[in-house]
Amino acid sequence: MLDRLFVYGTLMRGYDHPMARLLSDNADYLGAATMPGRLYQVRHYPGLIAATAASDLVFGDVFRLHRPAELLVQLDDYEGCGDGRDQPAQYRREVARVTLAACGEGEPGELEAFVYIYNLDVTQLRHIASGRFADVVAASG
Repeated sequence: MLDRLFVYGTLMRGYDHPMARLLSDNADYLGAATMPGRLYQVRHYPGLIAATAASDLVFGDVFRLHRPAELLVQLDDYEGCGDGRDQPAQYRREVARVTLAACGEGEPGELEAFVYIYNLDVTQLRHIASGRFADVVAASG
């Protein structure tokens, strides 16, 4: 089973959230990363959708999960997706190509990781043009 997860919002390092602490305690931080996508402010958390232009990038963190099968069940529940959830769920978990900011000799490296994709309409949501959820948090803090 794939054991890497790309996160771009409240699960990132540095966020004081119970699920961020759960992830941190049960995974190894691999580094900062990006992936193609567009970021939107849903409420006090973001949602990522597919990129519509080559310049669309979302910034986040990649973790290697210690026990992916167990942890993903908990994260799926937090994200409101997975078995037994009403459809359409707010998020869906997919495998995506992400690029680590530095890998090995300081060179960026591509890898596959799970990511939670926003699964609902974004037309009424605010686009986070920078692709960084931290920019929204800083502006509202």
